[in-house]
Amino acid sequence: MTIRFDGRAAIVTGAGGGLGRQHALALAARGAKVVVNDLGGTLDGNGGTPKAAQAVVDEIRAAGGEAIASGASVTDAAAVQAMVDETMQTWGRVDILVNNAGILRDKSFAKMTLDDFRLVIEVHLMGAVNCTKAVWDIMKAQNYGRIVMTTSSTGLYGNFGQSNYGAAKVALVGLMQTLSIEGAKNDIRVNCLAPTAATRMTENLMPEAVLKLLQPEAVTPGLLVLVSDEAPTRTILCAGAGAFERAHITLTPGVFVGLPDDAAEQVAAAFAALSDRDGETVPESGNAQGTIEIGKAMRALA
Repeated sequence: MTIRFDGRAAIVTGAGGGLGRQHALALAARGAKVVVNDLGGTLDGNGGTPKAAQAVVDEIRAAGGEAIASGASVTDAAAVQAMVDETMQTWGRVDILVNNAGILRDKSFAKMTLDDFRLVIEVHLMGAVNCTKAVWDIMKAQNYGRIVMTTSSTGLYGNFGQSNYGAAKVALVGLMQTLSIEGAKNDIRVNCLAPTAATRMTENLMPEAVLKLLQPEAVTPGLLVLVSDEAPTRTILCAGAGAFERAHITLTPGVFVGLPDDAAEQVAAAFAALSDRDGETVPESGNAQGTIEIGKAMRALA
């Protein structure tokens, strides 16, 4: 079955270059009407020009597709709302939101300013929140929506010098976990994409031979699956160099200690056992962790 987006309207943030551009081009090539959003700023978030977004719109139109440009900053909730309003006025619906916009302010935590930490959180996390909030009621009314948060291996596993970026990126996973639950009854499917790609963000971090393998277009097939009619929900899809994996936040079977006077010492002594991943699970929600723990306690008291 060919994945198509005929009749669908999509918003892709940070789509003036790199991954976002590839996502926008691919969606348009498969029939979607696309809002190409890009502030047009520098990698660290300074400045802004609509030229990058308009260039991608021109590419899409030249290939026979439909697209409009937006220079809204995802950190500006009013500008984001205006972008969504324009989308509704133009096409009458919003089916797909790809939260891709981001910046870098890399430094070791010791040398990082609080302003640099806050700004990265503001762009990645609150930018995605602003965009998602602006389309949420529309998708609920349609009983259809596909939302992707762009997370990162840095958020999932850590990278030196990227505490701000990692914190923002793993926060998007937490946002996805809850929104996928809240959106289920209205067929709003929410997923995370963790890309490894050669973009402005990575070009100075990797050798040339590696960068050639990490083409942004090698990530986009995964994105297309996550926003398709048959998309999964509550998935963390990792993608790079044409390879795809799933990441999970899991829970080990663990142990029961109770509340003896030496409970801390018992936890320390049992640390290897409670860390054993054999039989680990992926809880269906945060409540499941508590349910599992209460179950252990009740069995121990029986």
